[in-house]
Amino acid sequence: MEATKQLVRFLEEELGISGKAISLALRYCEKTPNLLPMTLWQYGLVTLDQLTQIFDWLETV
Repeated sequence: MEATKQLVRFLEEELGISGKAISLALRYCEKTPNLLPMTLWQYGLVTLDQLTQIFDWLETV
């Protein structure tokens, strides 16, 4: 769960993704939070460039 909190903080602080968008995506992937980046992209809540930034960030943590 700590990893998810770090990811959410990154999404909000570094990419400017709204808390509402993140909450929505978390509801859709509640049982599999590791799918959060793909869920955000699937629902049009992040761009492809932002998705790439998320994956780059995930590789470093």
